[in-house]
Amino acid sequence: MKHPHLKSAPSFCIAAVAAAAALGLASAHAQTENTNAATAKARAAVAEFAASLKKSLMEAMDAGGPKAALAACQQIAPDVARTASETHGLSIGRTALRVRNQANVPDEFERRALEEFMADIAGGTEPEKLERIEIISDGTTRTLRYMKPIMMAEKPCAACHGSNIAPEVRDTIKELYPQDTATGFTPGELRGAFTVSMPLDGKAPK
Repeated sequence: MKHPHLKSAPSFCIAAVAAAAALGLASAHAQTENTNAATAKARAAVAEFAASLKKSLMEAMDAGGPKAALAACQQIAPDVARTASETHGLSIGRTALRVRNQANVPDEFERRALEEFMADIAGGTEPEKLERIEIISDGTTRTLRYMKPIMMAEKPCAACHGSNIAPEVRDTIKELYPQDTATGFTPGELRGAFTVSMPLDGKAPK
């Protein structure tokens, strides 16, 4: 005589598989919502950082010209980035293929994104529509990486990053940034990008 419990085994297995599938879908949905929220936070942080930095540079430019803007960029930019990072619980900064500050040299993800931005822009994509979002996992921690292009503008950028830089400004650049490679840009060209790193457990990277 068969054990009575064996009659319900197929139903039990089906129920178990269905429950596992439901849990998997719920987990995937939660991860998607988490990623979407983190991406929105990254976008907000970039917008805030860009606006604050531009305001500080324009004020310095108006008060003391390009040399004052260079000094302000060196001194103020890290503080503006730190404030935006702490406000939004992430790490934010700037990077480029041709950097002024060696601390901003791109990592592998950033370099790839910058090269893709250049290709997209050359292909006719409007820069303001571009961004790069990637989730990187080391097996235990998932980190959102986000980048948004910085385009070369006539003001205030050209005075310190363009092709026609005043000699005294070049001297200041050399003094503040001996390894500078961030000159010779023309308005409308890709200057660099804002870059964000945000662990999805909510803890900002050091």
